Amino acid sequence: MKTRFILFVRYFLVLLFVYAAISKLVVFDEFKVQLTQSPLLSVYANTIAYMVIIVEISISLLLVLEKTKVSALYLSYGLMVAFSIYIYLILNYSDFIPCSCGGVLERLSWNEHLWFNIIISVLILLALFFEEYKPKRFYLLSIVTTLVSSSVIILVFLSSEHIIKKENPFIRRYLPHGVVEKDTLDLKVNTFYFSGYYKDKLYLGNTKSPLRFISVDSLMQREDYLIKIDSTHFPYRYLRLKTVYPYFFLADGSIPIVYKGELNSNEKIKQTKIFSFKEAYFNDFIAIDSTSIAIKSQSSQDYKNVLGIINSQTTPRAFIDASILESDSDGVFDSDGSFSLSKQNKTLIYTYFYKNQYVLTSPALELLKRQNTIDTTKSLHITAAKLASGENKMTTPVSPINKKVVVKNNLLFIISNSLGQNESKAIWRQASIVDIYDFVKDSYIASFYIYHLGQEKLSDLIVTDHYIYGLFDQKLVRYRLAKSLTDKFD
Repeated sequence: MKTRFILFVRYFLVLLFVYAAISKLVVFDEFKVQLTQSPLLSVYANTIAYMVIIVEISISLLLVLEKTKVSALYLSYGLMVAFSIYIYLILNYSDFIPCSCGGVLERLSWNEHLWFNIIISVLILLALFFEEYKPKRFYLLSIVTTLVSSSVIILVFLSSEHIIKKENPFIRRYLPHGVVEKDTLDLKVNTFYFSGYYKDKLYLGNTKSPLRFISVDSLMQREDYLIKIDSTHFPYRYLRLKTVYPYFFLADGSIPIVYKGELNSNEKIKQTKIFSFKEAYFNDFIAIDSTSIAIKSQSSQDYKNVLGIINSQTTPRAFIDASILESDSDGVFDSDGSFSLSKQNKTLIYTYFYKNQYVLTSPALELLKRQNTIDTTKSLHITAAKLASGENKMTTPVSPINKKVVVKNNLLFIISNSLGQNESKAIWRQASIVDIYDFVKDSYIASFYIYHLGQEKLSDLIVTDHYIYGLFDQKLVRYRLAKSLTDKFD
């Protein structure tokens, strides 16, 4: 009876390991991608992909041979313990739980998969107990095998997590069901952009009609508003709306002029007052609070990008700091980027368009940190020519690696324009990639896809307390954020 049981276990393991190895070989590229998405093994995905198949086939051959059957059973037990510890860590210590995939076990949940591995491990131990003639040897080798297998997986986990979050070699980990599409609103025109939000109410400015804006509430109901300004005779070129509830700012840095109004009144026509006039020219800005805005400007001497603050409570009202942005070449395009603001953390974030870095400052532009994205592009080679006016023009157009950046609490959401390791170009052509960072902990969290809406690509993004919204040409789409993501909000 014992002999039959041992024989059954051996050949069951041979069947299991051979089937598992062949299943992985048939879809080997997909298997490597799945390992890359593992919250524990991402960094070592390529090595482990080959190693697992080789080990499974090797153990199967050793199980068939009489002379090596005992050693093979111990190796089988060690492998199953390693698989079990891996699943336990996935369930209890990973940032998110990936899809459960893999051959005959594809339909099993992670918990069911764990119990399957535990049962197989117990069967192997019973077979070894019946096979071994020296109980002390059995107990010693079983304990040593358990400890070694567990230690190896834990060390791989700790090492991989450190590298992914702190020294990432451009390996993304995608959240399963990171966002789920819920509602769509037809805006009728494609000239809207996100200007801010309060709770779950959005505010959208309009590039073609800058004195008009809309709000969209949690029921996806739209309201239209008109902004009234006194100075209509100026040659406005780039009026843009930014909100910091309960206020809004409407500005054109080419004049330069900034208007300020209130959002929380019931009037459909919003009155404004001049907040700033001819104090500093700028080409981008972000509202910080009711008394100040941050601006991106250009030096009047060499046209290099500089950052500044306009504050109605200080003297002088405008302050420029040319030391924050770092230049690798022309100082114009290579330091170009966009602002975002974490009100909760009282932090301004400036993210470069053309290199893998973002800068954290205080609302007063005091430099806090320089941190990197997982993109390995330290800088793009940009060639520029100086026009007769003294301005620079890019002569070899280069796509930005960071297309759009938004912040929510401690998390930074970056629409990336680059493919990472082991990523599918086919999916990249169908979706936008959003990378998530915890800028407080200086770590990469995960990524997710936002698929195109038909032929329309994602053009703008904003994250609120419960939702993420995307603009696709004339459509506003609301998505539900995965709990594994909202749990990361501090």
